[in-house]
Amino acid sequence: MHEHQAHPIERHGVLGATDPAALHVQLAHLNEARLQPAQPSPGWAERLEWMHARSLLEGQFLERERRAVADRAARAPRDPDRFAAWFDALVDDGPGQHDPLFDHLAEHASHEQMRWFLTQELATEAGFDDLVALTQRRMPTRVKLELARNYWDEMGRGRARGMHGPMLDQLAEELGVISGPIGSVVWEALAVSNTLMGLAYNRRYAYHAIGALGAIELTAPSRAEKLVEGLDRLGVERTASHYFRLHAVVDLRHAQTWRDEVLVPLVRRDPDLAEPIAQGTLMRLVAGARTFARYRRHLGVPDPSPDH
Repeated sequence: MHEHQAHPIERHGVLGATDPAALHVQLAHLNEARLQPAQPSPGWAERLEWMHARSLLEGQFLERERRAVADRAARAPRDPDRFAAWFDALVDDGPGQHDPLFDHLAEHASHEQMRWFLTQELATEAGFDDLVALTQRRMPTRVKLELARNYWDEMGRGRARGMHGPMLDQLAEELGVISGPIGSVVWEALAVSNTLMGLAYNRRYAYHAIGALGAIELTAPSRAEKLVEGLDRLGVERTASHYFRLHAVVDLRHAQTWRDEVLVPLVRRDPDLAEPIAQGTLMRLVAGARTFARYRRHLGVPDPSPDH
């Protein structure tokens, strides 16, 4: 390459991975462009080049995240029943579990602190329904049926008032959470959303996505309980906090059926799938743990004790 020729990524104005905040803003814009319904335009070819440049950075990011958990994931059992036990144990010993952030939110957080926390979380909500819809493509019948049941729950079982997305909107309205530009959200929170969307959108990570979504179902209930406790303490209307009340209960069932109807059948069908599923599970947990640490620094919550 001659010195005067710009690298394709540089030509399209994409910032490199040395600046994680800039990187994750770029990836967030990529995911928005991928999913937002649109119409044909004269600039479609240039738009594809723009997306391709960012897709390369996305792949580099996901590979770094995958390598970071590869050693632990390689130790996941290949026997389906033992893999299920390994998965269940992550609720206690997985990255980010029992983080003191959630005790703080439950017992001490001010209204303003809770609003800041939910602003970060809601601004980066990837939409579990969309993630499931992307992940289920061409999966085996038994797996696809469980993902369909999960999707149907997310969609309120056909009732608009039961849809999970609008429940979050109601909570945001009650707390006065105002959506700002993507750049106003901490990059660690953007990285969670970008990880999930990158795994679900790119079929080379299909089984990683299965693991990452299972991690959400597994770990959501205990955190949802803490958030309900904090919202009740702050006097937030029960109707507004219904989203977390619901997930404190329904995700207990979802985690069990995800394990029994998705993870176990896949590993039984092909034991080699244990490793990519485990990688995806750990990638999501590590991304969450990184976010919790950033939130704690912002809110002045002490780090966990070394022997925790």
